[in-house]
Amino acid sequence: MLDLVKRSLDDDIADDVVVIDLAGKTTIADYMVIGSGRNPRHIGAMADHLKAKIKGAGLRSPPIEGQAQAEWVLIDGGDVIVHLFRPESRALYNLEKLWGGRWTEAESGDATDPGEVSGAGPPEAAGT
Repeated sequence: MLDLVKRSLDDDIADDVVVIDLAGKTTIADYMVIGSGRNPRHIGAMADHLKAKIKGAGLRSPPIEGQAQAEWVLIDGGDVIVHLFRPESRALYNLEKLWGGRWTEAESGDATDPGEVSGAGPPEAAGT
C-alpha cells in the first residue's frame, strides 16, 4: 500500500511528500504520508487518483474526508493514512512535528503551534 501511495503522489507531482513510520507510536496505521498540493483542484485530483488506484489494486474503496473543500484531505488507506494539504494548512497543523517526522523552522511560517489550536482537525471535525 505504501508503495502505491508514494507512486500515485509522485505521478501527480505532490509537493514535499513525507512518510512517517508510525511503528510504536500508534495502532491506527503503519505509516502516515503527508503531501502538499498547489491548490484545491490539485489536491482533489490527487485524492481522486489515489482512490481509483487503491480500488484498482483490488482493495476496498478508502474513506475520504475533506475533499469538498480540499484544504486538508484525509484518505484512510488502512495501513497507510494519507494527508493532503494546501501549504498554509500544512504549516498550521504541522503533523510532521506532532508525529515525529521531519521538521524545520523554515517550514513553519508564521503558523500557530498546533498544540495551541482548539479542536485542531479536518474542517468537518469542527462541528463534532
